[in-house]
Amino acid sequence: MSTTIEELQLIMQQLLGPDGCPWDRAQTLHSLRHHTIEEAYELCAAVEEGERNAIVDELGDLLFHIVFYCAIAEEFEFGDVIEAISAKLIRRHPHVFADGDARTRAEVALRWDAIKREERRASGVAVDSILDGVGRALPALIRSRKLSGRAARVGFDWPDVKGALRKVHEELAELEAAIAALSDSPTEQEKAHCEAELGDLLLAVANSGRHLGIDPETALNGANRRFEKRFREIEKRLAAAGKTPAETSLEELDALWEEVKQELRSAADKP
Repeated sequence: MSTTIEELQLIMQQLLGPDGCPWDRAQTLHSLRHHTIEEAYELCAAVEEGERNAIVDELGDLLFHIVFYCAIAEEFEFGDVIEAISAKLIRRHPHVFADGDARTRAEVALRWDAIKREERRASGVAVDSILDGVGRALPALIRSRKLSGRAARVGFDWPDVKGALRKVHEELAELEAAIAALSDSPTEQEKAHCEAELGDLLLAVANSGRHLGIDPETALNGANRRFEKRFREIEKRLAAAGKTPAETSLEELDALWEEVKQELRSAADKP
């Protein structure tokens, strides 16, 4: 039996009713924000894992949050949300719903940004830069990709990934120089210099990923998973020998790391 959105809204009303859930009843638009971000990341993780039931479950959690916001909001209702997104999709796709002529993904992206700028102007928001509208609350790696992508649309970009990689090497050299200049007791100014150079390096790496069509956030998540899997395997092997990582030399840990790394790679390559 298929459950409708109306039935989900009724469940939400009961949760918020006099005899409902104390936790749900205590929530506000502001308190829900952090939980929504968490749910969005859990959905992304489920998509990366590719497990159908997990994706459906996490989509449900995210949909529930939308219903939740609408149920506790005084200034808008669920119908307002549906109306707003429907109008926005039609307005921003003139090449589908009107007489627009965008034919490629690049043309669509440029037209989309132009329409967004007009929307902002119409609502009284000053539009001073092509970078306006890139959310400040985004994770830093995602935001760096979006910022460099916006600049690239007006020609501020390397012609290919080789140029972007040269920038990575340049920024790495500047970070190394900043580290080499550290005093025995680094000052706050010296630390701030290193932080700035590290940030420039990360931005250059993210820009290189954009040139390769690789999302840096996804790439780093993958690296985190590989690191976790490899280190857990090291812990398991040490435990079998009656040891812990803290009782093991760095040289031995490094040798184990390379051993586990090669074994896991070989296992992944097997059909």
